[in-house]
Amino acid sequence: MALGDFQLFSWKSREAQQREQEEYAKWAFPYGEIQRENLEKLLLSVYPRESIQSALVSFLTCKELFEGLLKNAASREEAADLLINNTKRYKQIIRKTEMHVYTALVLADADIDENCRYPSADEILAHAAELGKPGIIK
Repeated sequence: MALGDFQLFSWKSREAQQREQEEYAKWAFPYGEIQRENLEKLLLSVYPRESIQSALVSFLTCKELFEGLLKNAASREEAADLLINNTKRYKQIIRKTEMHVYTALVLADADIDENCRYPSADEILAHAAELGKPGIIK
């Protein structure tokens, strides 16, 4: 289940809903609760005035978009560039000024392993600044 699949009124059984939530959690946090906790700490470090729910929705939306773009892009760099530059459809969820930061977060998330060690907030912000420069995506 993806964020775009959210339904306000669902006629699914409790078991089906639970199964979908578990599948989504596995997609969002393949390394489990430790990954989620570490990501939440990082999000709160990057956006200290934001609620964790709001930051997670924005992050997971970007993650979903990035993975979708990655399927048709020639490279990871192209997918990241498309994510940064095509924010009009999602401006109610993600502010254009924050897209570089969320893209840096998504790229960092894609690079973690079972140790679930994310870069620091300063490293994320530095990478986001680099993403804002034409032709530079790491």
